[in-house]
Amino acid sequence: MLGGLVALPFSSRAQLNLGPITLGAGLRTSYTHTETDGGGPSTDRFQLDSARIYINGPVIKDVKFMFNTEYDGANNQIGVLDAVVRYEPSKHFNIWAGRFLPPSDRANLYGPYYANQWGVYTDGIQDGYPFVFQGRDNGVVYWGDFAKKVKVSVGVFDGPSATGRPEVLGAARVQIDFWDMEDGYYLNGTYYGDRNLLAIGGATQYQAGRTATTADFLLERKLPDGGVVTVESEYSRYNRLGGYDATYAKSQGAYILGSYLFPKAVGVGKFQVLGKFAKADFTQGRTPSYNQKTTEVNFNYVIKQFNARLMSFYRNTRFNRIRPDFWQAGLGLQFQM
Repeated sequence: MLGGLVALPFSSRAQLNLGPITLGAGLRTSYTHTETDGGGPSTDRFQLDSARIYINGPVIKDVKFMFNTEYDGANNQIGVLDAVVRYEPSKHFNIWAGRFLPPSDRANLYGPYYANQWGVYTDGIQDGYPFVFQGRDNGVVYWGDFAKKVKVSVGVFDGPSATGRPEVLGAARVQIDFWDMEDGYYLNGTYYGDRNLLAIGGATQYQAGRTATTADFLLERKLPDGGVVTVESEYSRYNRLGGYDATYAKSQGAYILGSYLFPKAVGVGKFQVLGKFAKADFTQGRTPSYNQKTTEVNFNYVIKQFNARLMSFYRNTRFNRIRPDFWQAGLGLQFQM
């Protein structure tokens, strides 16, 4: 079955043109084996992690709409992922209103489908910002690209939906691209060599004295032999806003990720190796402070970039106290059309 799927032709983008309307869909499914230290039972799971439908189209001149849905395999429900009116008269001046990803770290702005690794949002660092659903919140944002080097976004969002507190949530991000420019509002975790990138970004969210702040880095270079080297890193600090563990007021940490895409095609795709290490510290909680160290290794088969890829993964998660250590290994399959 897999052989038949990978032999299918894939368009360069995850969408189908129906006149002015574009329609697309995405799916992520996986097998995961989990082992817990201390004598806990092992588990083997076949999961439909995510399924999405994408709809985009124009309304009037300079005004577009975007409506995307998400099936969340964790709770077996379908929710509104994005519902956005987009006023985009120029690269310098764009207004989005509705539900979408607020200004935040690169990891939130690329999401699981456009990440370089399989196991995103498991390290205690990536995208710990508060949200309503899948990193999204309801609000309004201004964003613009300047001089092919600088990207700026500033917005206000619904605080009660995301945090349960009554105040408005403010969000801002600035990014500088030293090599190629990344167009648009949403980002990628890799471009598989289509662009040479050296990008540094910083983001913060604020609500009534509480803050969540991150700084992220992405370097990607296509080598003379056609191979692609990617290095991604991030530092995060969640100060009573967001974070991975609600019982702790503060957390902070960093990760570094590196990958190499082999230049030679094997069959319909190329192989990629990836490694990541992360460390997060959780403090000011009801129980003693603790840290989490996460090591992940991927061996991937990239068929048509984000539209078709098979990803094998091993992830080892260690805690110095409070929680039991565990490791996971498995296979993930992603398709988009």
